[in-house]
Amino acid sequence: MTSDVRLRPVRDADLPEFFAHEQDPQANWMAAFGPADPADRAAFDAHWTRIRADPRIVTRTVVVDGEVVGHVAAFPVDERTEVSYWIDPRRWGRGHATAALAALLREVPQRPVHARVAKDNRASLAVLRKCGFVVVGEDSGYAPGRGAEVEEWVLELPADAAELGDH
Repeated sequence: MTSDVRLRPVRDADLPEFFAHEQDPQANWMAAFGPADPADRAAFDAHWTRIRADPRIVTRTVVVDGEVVGHVAAFPVDERTEVSYWIDPRRWGRGHATAALAALLREVPQRPVHARVAKDNRASLAVLRKCGFVVVGEDSGYAPGRGAEVEEWVLELPADAAELGDH
């Protein structure tokens, strides 16, 4: 596991990095449920202004060796807490997403916590499972990153999940 992953509050200077990460077509296809138009900087800025202003949303910048490599978030959806993450595709496969999500879950006490993932996104499903999430259902929805309806897994980190350690 990557031990040098750190989380910190999102800073204005992080946003250009996040925007650059979202320009990767493969990352948008894998994420599926990302922005409608990843190149729309005004929509990106408006989105981040909204989420940073909402005290119910916990957003953190993921930093490795002093470099911004992505972000993680916990946010309300109706009465549930859901999580999401986005890691720079150039950093995939190094354990950064798993370490970042585990760190966020230690910071966010609410349980249960939920997540959603496109059924064919095996890497993200593996991250969630390593962090203790279990599949509890299925759903589908329009995915802007693919321009089509996509089937997804609905996952939950149960209220009685073991405390997360280093995975």
